[in-house]
Amino acid sequence: MKLFIFTFCLICLSPQLFAQDANFLTRYETSNYLETPGYSETVDFCKKLDKASALLQYSTFGISPQGRDLPLLIADRYGNFTPEAVRRSGNAVLLIEACIHAGESDGKDAGLMLLRDIAFDKKNINLLDHVTILFIPIINTDGHERFGPYNRINQNGPEEMGWRTTAQNLNLNRDFMKADAPEMKAWLKLYNSWLPDFFVDCHVTDGADFQYTMTYALETKGSMEKNLSSWTEKVCETYLVDEMKKSGFPVFPYVQFRNWHDPRSGLTLGVAPPMLSQGYCAVQNRPGLLIETHMLKPYKARVSSTYTMLTHTLELLNREYKTLQILEADADAFTRSRKFRHEPFPVNFSESYADSSKIQFLGFEYTIDTSDLTGGLWFKYNNKKPADWQLTLFPNCKADKFVSLPEAYLVPPQCSAIIEGLKLHGVQMTPLKQQISCRVRSTRFSDVRWQQRAYEGHHKLTYNQNDTLEQRTFPAGTMVVDMNQRTARVIAHLLEPGSPDSYAAWGFFDAYLEQKEYAESYVMETMAREMIRKNPALKVEFDKKKVADKAFASDPDAMLNWFYSKSPYWDHNFNLYPVGRIVNRDELDKIRK
Repeated sequence: MKLFIFTFCLICLSPQLFAQDANFLTRYETSNYLETPGYSETVDFCKKLDKASALLQYSTFGISPQGRDLPLLIADRYGNFTPEAVRRSGNAVLLIEACIHAGESDGKDAGLMLLRDIAFDKKNINLLDHVTILFIPIINTDGHERFGPYNRINQNGPEEMGWRTTAQNLNLNRDFMKADAPEMKAWLKLYNSWLPDFFVDCHVTDGADFQYTMTYALETKGSMEKNLSSWTEKVCETYLVDEMKKSGFPVFPYVQFRNWHDPRSGLTLGVAPPMLSQGYCAVQNRPGLLIETHMLKPYKARVSSTYTMLTHTLELLNREYKTLQILEADADAFTRSRKFRHEPFPVNFSESYADSSKIQFLGFEYTIDTSDLTGGLWFKYNNKKPADWQLTLFPNCKADKFVSLPEAYLVPPQCSAIIEGLKLHGVQMTPLKQQISCRVRSTRFSDVRWQQRAYEGHHKLTYNQNDTLEQRTFPAGTMVVDMNQRTARVIAHLLEPGSPDSYAAWGFFDAYLEQKEYAESYVMETMAREMIRKNPALKVEFDKKKVADKAFASDPDAMLNWFYSKSPYWDHNFNLYPVGRIVNRDELDKIRK
C-alpha cells in the first residue's frame, strides 16, 4: 500500500519536478533541433527517464554483432512491465521502432520526447490509460554508431546521423522473415513475447520532392484478415489522416510513381511483402503503420510530424483498444480454421491498373530534361513553386500468386536452421517420437536459376515446381508444424516454396539443389546404349529433347547426364524439397497416435 501511495505521488508531482529541468531536454532540443544523440547518450537518457519516473522502465532485448545492447523503454501507467502483467491489465500494446535504418533518426528523437512528456506532463498521462508502449529508440545500434555528416546524401539533417545497414551490412528492413541478423533474431523474440496489438516503424523516405512532410503506409489491400483490414482502413487510417491534417501536417499514402521520380505519370499503391516491417505484422494478424517523413524537409518539421503522428496513434488506440483486440482475436481464430486453409492463399501481390481515380496531390513544379552529362533523365524540382495536382491514382492491388495450404508441414531434423527460424517467429511444433511413413505432397524443383547479384547476403533463386502426392519416410525428431495455429500465415510464407519470402526462395535449401554424384563418360557411353537397347522409347525421348534444346544437343556431358538421370543409380533426392505437406487431417491424426 505504501509503495502504491509513493508511486501515485511521484506521478502527480512529476510535472513540477521535471518539466523545466534542463537535464530532461534531449540533444535534439538543446541543439536548436539540428542534432541527434549518439548511442551512449541515447541509452543514458533512457536510463535517466527510468530512474526519474515510475511509469518508465529501461531494459535491453539483445546484443548487436559489435556487442552493443539493444535498448528498450517500456511505458505503463500502472507499472506493468512484463507481457503477462500487461495482458492481465487488458491494455493494448503499442510497439514503436526507430533507427532500423540508423541514418533515419526522426523516430528516435520524437519518441524520446514523447515518452518524457507522457511521464512528466500530467496532461499527457491519459495516453497510457489503456495502452502500454514499447519503444526501441535504436534497433540498428552498430549502424547508428557509423556516425557522420555524409551518411544520407538525400536527407536534410540532422547534422550527423548513422548508417543505413548493420555492421554485417544487412538491411534489417529486408530481414523480418529470413532473420539472418542477430538484431532481427532478438526483435522476433521480443515481438512474439509481447505480440503487440499495433506497430509503428519510423523512417525517412527517398524519392520525388513534394509538399508533404510525411507519407505513411497501412496494410489494407489484402495481406491481412479482411475485418482487421477494414478497421485499419476505415477507422485507423481515417482517424490518423484527419487528425494529422487538423494538426497542420497533411499526410499522403506512401505511393510509388508509375515512372520513377515522376508524380504526374500516375500513383500506385502496393502490398508490403512480409520481409518488410509492416508487411510482417500483417501476416501476424496485427496492424503496422509505416511512417516515412520527407527527406528534404527541415529536421525539426520531420521530428515534429513524427511526434504528432505517434500522439494521434496513441489517442486512437486508447479509444479503440477493445475493438482492436477483439478483431485480432477473431483474425487469429480464423487463421487457425479449416476455412482459412481451404482457400487459395495469396503469397504475392502486384499493382492493378484495372481501376483508377483522380486524387489531389500537393507537389512542386518540376521539369524533366536530358542530362548532357549522362544522357539520363534529370528531374529538376522547384520547391518555390507549389503545385496542387489532380493525379491518377491506381488504388488497387491484385494477388498474382496463390498456394494451396496443407493441414501440416513435416520439417525433418536435419533442417535445423529452418526449425530454429520457425521458433523465432512464434511457430508451435511438436517432434515425431519415431520414424514414420506417410502420404505427403512433395515438391521437386526444376529449371533452378540463381540471380547473379547478391541480395541481402543471398543469391535468391527462381524455379519451377512439380508437386505430387507420394509416400515418404520421415525420421524421429521431424517437426510436425500443424497449421491449426495463429501463425499459419507466417508459416505459409516461410515454408511454401512458391512464396517469394520462403526459405527456399532465399536459398536456405540450396544444398538440396546440387548434384553430388556423377557418372564417368566411359561408363555412361556404354550404359546409355544398353538402356536404349532395353527401352527404345528412351531414344525417341532423347531425340526430341535434342531438337527442343539446342544447348543440350551441343553438350555431350549434359546428354550423358540425362541418361544417368534415367538410370537406377540416379539420386532421387536431388531437387527434392525436404519438407513434406500433409494434406489430410486424418493422416495427421494418424501419425500423432
